[in-house]
Amino acid sequence: MKRFLAAVLSALALSAAGVALPAAAQSSRAPATDTLAKIKATKQINVAVSADSFPLSYVKDPKTDPVGYSIDLCKRVIAQISRATGVADLKTNWIPGTVSERIAMVASGKADIDCANTSATLSRMQDVDFSSLIFLETGGLLVKDAGPVKSFTDLSGKSVAVISGTTTETRLDQLLKQRLVNAKVVKVKDGPEAIALLEKGTIDAFVSDKVKLVGLAVQAKDPKSLAILGDDLSVEPLAFALPRGDSSFRLEVNRALTQVYVGGELEPIFMAWLGPIGRPTGMLAAMYLLNAIPQ
Repeated sequence: MKRFLAAVLSALALSAAGVALPAAAQSSRAPATDTLAKIKATKQINVAVSADSFPLSYVKDPKTDPVGYSIDLCKRVIAQISRATGVADLKTNWIPGTVSERIAMVASGKADIDCANTSATLSRMQDVDFSSLIFLETGGLLVKDAGPVKSFTDLSGKSVAVISGTTTETRLDQLLKQRLVNAKVVKVKDGPEAIALLEKGTIDAFVSDKVKLVGLAVQAKDPKSLAILGDDLSVEPLAFALPRGDSSFRLEVNRALTQVYVGGELEPIFMAWLGPIGRPTGMLAAMYLLNAIPQ
């Protein structure tokens, strides 16, 4: 971990602006569910995931387990939960769903944790808690490379797709009003639906997290025909959604993430899934350091 971050610490020194990071939601209420006791009794853990968020969380084949950066982190968390509960043969049930579905799963108890690409927000903290941060993402626009949209303001009079129930949907609505851009917003269920509409020419742009856009673009029929614009539309702090008010469970999740951040496992996980995109930025390196909670 020290060698991994050494290359970017100089960038931190040059950064004058501080970044406020959201903390996990706090609650004075007794937990509605003792998640560790539930997992110990059933000898299984239910994990909500995204099926189409390459390279963070995606499913190659419905018959196989999900893979990705978030999934690799999640497996370290599951190993810690196994140790904490004393269940050596802990069974993992992976449950794919959209972000709205995943939040609902955790809030209702159908899932014990959401290991995907979910942004930690205050509104979501009304229903779930969040782990330490696992990634910092920015929102962006995917367009046809030869199309008319070259910047956010070019969306005026055009159609732009966004996934329903995401923080990007809220942010897009705010930006369109703030910048007086009159665009038609098309709400879709997931990324593949948006890509299909973009390839057909039904929409002019798709707005989502940039890493998700990269993953969708490289899996498109003709990746070279697509382009991600340079505009950063939002900053998205990603974390694992957890049952609200269950501090004992959250402690074990954060214990596992801290071990990954300081124990040397982060570099191979990061490079395996995100290395082709580039090394961690100064802001992302700071996030890892700030979320490595001391004993």
